[in-house]
Amino acid sequence: MKKIFIGNLPSDTSEQDIQTLFSEFGTVRASKLVMDVFSGQCKGFGFIEMEGHEARAAIAGLNGREFNGKSLKVNFETPKPGGRRRR
Repeated sequence: MKKIFIGNLPSDTSEQDIQTLFSEFGTVRASKLVMDVFSGQCKGFGFIEMEGHEARAAIAGLNGREFNGKSLKVNFETPKPGGRRRR
């Protein structure tokens, strides 16, 4: 299972929109959009989980593709160095 980062999403994007978009390339196992607490709108990025070969196909097919007027940034998730630690 591979986790894919999706960036530069329009604020009116829903999880259903993303699942429909990525399902062109295979089965979406999980999806999570990062939402603003106060407005309830998408903060512009999210994550999708797909099988490895499907994930690679989705990245190749969607990175740079226009979606609702914005050019998507799609790539494998890379953990931030020294990422946040929960206490």
